[in-house]
Amino acid sequence: MTPSPIPDTPAPRASKAGAFIALLAGALALGISPVFVRLADVGPFASAFWRALLALPVLYLWMRIEDRGRTGRPGFTLPVLLAGLFFAGDLFFWHLSILNTTIANSTFLATTAPVWVILVAWLWFKDRISVSTLAGLALCIAGGGALVGDSLQIDRSRLIGDAYGAATGVFFGLYFHAIRAGRVTHGAARLTLQSTTVTALVLFAVALMLEPRILPQTAQGWLAVLALGMLTHAAGQGLLSVALGTLPTVFSSLVIFLEAVIAAIFAWIVLGEAISLVQVAGGAAIMLGIWVARPR
Repeated sequence: MTPSPIPDTPAPRASKAGAFIALLAGALALGISPVFVRLADVGPFASAFWRALLALPVLYLWMRIEDRGRTGRPGFTLPVLLAGLFFAGDLFFWHLSILNTTIANSTFLATTAPVWVILVAWLWFKDRISVSTLAGLALCIAGGGALVGDSLQIDRSRLIGDAYGAATGVFFGLYFHAIRAGRVTHGAARLTLQSTTVTALVLFAVALMLEPRILPQTAQGWLAVLALGMLTHAAGQGLLSVALGTLPTVFSSLVIFLEAVIAAIFAWIVLGEAISLVQVAGGAAIMLGIWVARPR
């Protein structure tokens, strides 16, 4: 495959304030996804496939709006293909984890993605990792552990689900770097659309091989996968692409720790689950960690 030419006009980028707001909104959309996966009446691979497929029409419309006035139309470059493959791996293990361990375990293990973002940035890209970034990471991990600590369970029957959650963090960390590289030549909408197309194709093949059925059987099932596509993917991943066009990759990955905070708040509001003082302290530690690691 020959590389696509660099567009004549640069990929549009948000201001720092706009990018940070997009990052927060993206974390919000991503944080409520476990509930929709549980409500979908199809298997984990089918729900992951529907999540990617149903996001495509929204992403296409967004791309048409974003592309107005641009003279270049970059294609499926290596970062785009890698982003799609990495996110397919992320969803593959994430949905398996949700169904094979507790939501608390899967959420916490998936939010270890910043660890892998920092390791790849340091070992592969030779980036200098500041002390404030490491301090922020430590605070976020401690806060994440405290936030879900009451629900975290070490159970032999759930170890495989915990392993799936850890693998999710690895793939999501790699996805951050691929999206950041893709934003050099691609606008957020085109990059998200093209990478999601790759993700949908991979997950369709996986669902055909491993799922007994792909179509949801109830109205609740269809609404759940529709919410996964429209809210979690089109909004969540799209806003993440917007943010990574402006903000540092490592810092952006730390903000994703807010998923755990949002999941706890969502469970409190919708499901009536109580929030303990330890969880409040954990959420505060995550906020502090993000502030400590903020770009100077």
